[in-house]
Amino acid sequence: MSEKNGARTGRPQPLFMSGDIDGFFGLAIDNLIQFLLILSLCRAVLGFSTELLLGTVLPGAAVSVLVGNLFYSWQAQRLSARTGRNDVTALPYGINTVSLFAYVFLVMLPVKLEATARGMAPEQAARLAWQIGLGACFVSGAIEFLGSFVAERIRRATPRAALLSTLAGIAISFIAIDFAIRTFAMPLVAMLPLGVILTTYFSEAKMPFRVPGGAWALLLGTAAAWILYAAGDPSTPVDAARIGEATAAVGLHLPVPVVGDMVTGLRHPLGHQFLVPVMVPMGLFNVLGSLQNIESAEAAGDTYPTMPSLAVNGIGSLLAALFGSCFPTTIYIGHPGWKGLGARSGYSILNGVFFTVLALGGLTGLIHAVVPIEAGMAIVLWIGIVITAQAFQATSRRHASAVAVGLFPAIAAWGLLILTQTLGAAGFATGDAGLGAKVIAHTGAFVAAGINLGGLVAISQGFLLTCMIWAALSTAILDRDFRRAAGWALAGAVIAFFGFIHAGRLTPAGGVYDIGWATGWRWSVGYALCALFMLLMAYWSRAATSQRGLTPATQARR
Repeated sequence: MSEKNGARTGRPQPLFMSGDIDGFFGLAIDNLIQFLLILSLCRAVLGFSTELLLGTVLPGAAVSVLVGNLFYSWQAQRLSARTGRNDVTALPYGINTVSLFAYVFLVMLPVKLEATARGMAPEQAARLAWQIGLGACFVSGAIEFLGSFVAERIRRATPRAALLSTLAGIAISFIAIDFAIRTFAMPLVAMLPLGVILTTYFSEAKMPFRVPGGAWALLLGTAAAWILYAAGDPSTPVDAARIGEATAAVGLHLPVPVVGDMVTGLRHPLGHQFLVPVMVPMGLFNVLGSLQNIESAEAAGDTYPTMPSLAVNGIGSLLAALFGSCFPTTIYIGHPGWKGLGARSGYSILNGVFFTVLALGGLTGLIHAVVPIEAGMAIVLWIGIVITAQAFQATSRRHASAVAVGLFPAIAAWGLLILTQTLGAAGFATGDAGLGAKVIAHTGAFVAAGINLGGLVAISQGFLLTCMIWAALSTAILDRDFRRAAGWALAGAVIAFFGFIHAGRLTPAGGVYDIGWATGWRWSVGYALCALFMLLMAYWSRAATSQRGLTPATQARR
């Protein structure tokens, strides 16, 4: 071993070690659930064709997953050689769960519904939703890549409570609640896997044969589904006929660039509605979330350089968009967990190669036919729980109230989505396609039912930004830094003035933004008045503390 520039250099750790098998199972099952979710949600919610999913979307996702996994494995080997350690664990990496749900329900579904409402055929509306999804993924990747150069500055400017609260809002509303509902809708298949996941992941207890809890959950849930099928239960989510259909799709599906479709999505006016309210915040959160995971790895003993780690993360999302996937990638949470399993560098390579073979061979549909999503959705439910819990655990106890404040807009947005879907279901059941519009026009009906529709729409529009602003504002107030709180309120006033938050209306296709000059002036004035009051509080607080001979910082500590 030699010294070079103050760092030790020598032979790296073995590329594959026994713990890499355990790590691969855990990471691969997590990524497999994302692939199954893409198939399930894109078919059922967005109406994507099987040809589009298996021939374009998943091969594009495989490109991004492979490139990132290979890089982070190489990075771990380099760190091992430089430090002379044999216990270096590669950063876990895969499809971003939060962005997956955000882009499906907050970007592509509203686009599809709005396009359909304008008279576009369902197939064309679904394709447009995919194209705008590509644009959203590209924007996210560009922000992640550019953010790698300024990540530290962004992190210092935004309170942790604001960032984690926003992620927690998405996790608890658009991830955890939905899968909790689906779990109890199919208890014979989904409840045992949920019990297995909670028991093994919360207690960290080892399962027999060193098989991870996630694998046990998948096996038991799948077995239960097929036992019900054999017993003739019509509610089971599996069907032998689907296996034959999926087998027909098995074959070579090479990734092909779809630059033209991506450019169409970036240029389309419907996509512009979601650029600032959804795409920009999600890109920012991906940067900060990955940065926090790098910090988590450092706390576990593996120090990786911030800029290249985040840059490759962004490149993965850019490649995904260029080759047809609408879903950004990210550095995963949980590095200490993989390290505890004994995973080093090889688990990352195994994960990338596995999903490349899966996607390019057209095998994802076959796995989806054999393994019902209900058998593995407890893993994603657990992710939602962990993200929500982390928002309170990783912030100061003093800022817990700020985290709670940031949850409300996301929960309200989920409620508005449920309301929209209910109106659509009512129209479908009655055969009256215009029923939703009639109900929305009858505002008195909502008042009579105790629903403040105007307030629900206002708090939901641009809720990602609203979550961040109010959580950050609350954090500053809890710190008695009233001037900083006023700054966040003024930021809200500017954003609201142009309609990026709060301004909009409900249509049968969901909430529609009203972006333009002074479209949100009412809320802008409200934010400005709050800022004025906080500035006055800063003056009064400073005057009061100076009379008692205390500094503001001393008073805050008291």
